[in-house]
Amino acid sequence: MRKFARFLLKARGWKIDEHIPDGVKKAVVVMGPHTSNWDFVIGRLAFASYGIKVKLLIKKGLFFPPLGWILRGIGGIPVDRKKNNNITELAVGHFKNNDEIYMVFTPEGTRSYNPNWKKGFYYIAIKAKVPIYMAYIDYEKKTGGFHGLFEPTGDIKKDIAFLKKELGQYKGRFPENGIR
Repeated sequence: MRKFARFLLKARGWKIDEHIPDGVKKAVVVMGPHTSNWDFVIGRLAFASYGIKVKLLIKKGLFFPPLGWILRGIGGIPVDRKKNNNITELAVGHFKNNDEIYMVFTPEGTRSYNPNWKKGFYYIAIKAKVPIYMAYIDYEKKTGGFHGLFEPTGDIKKDIAFLKKELGQYKGRFPENGIR
């Protein structure tokens, strides 16, 4: 699967940074900017090219046959965002029950511009006691990969401002909807 994912990315002109997380078995991954549905496809292929097991929280409504089978197969976890579920506890449980897991989030929460990031990824990282990796996608340069490791300080406002600054340097498919 790794070679096939690399082939598909290269065939579409994408270069994925070769640097992969070393020694970190569990992490929350913050992916940005998120401006297109294609981000999911390219990002999922990038993780496959790295050989990294990822989990993604995906709205429950998409888990109907046969799409649901495919989504589960690529690491999808169905969540019902309309109910008052404790998604943080669900995600933390996955970290506790897996020796190696990277859980990917797009904190913008939408493909449109959103200055107010969802903060669930942050609370999950704190509660699961795992670091946050910043990952990027840059349509302008057709590159993607891991930007760097981030340890939450507990000052959520300051930390999110830092994450936005770091990931804001990359251009989404629709730059006007990207991180500012």
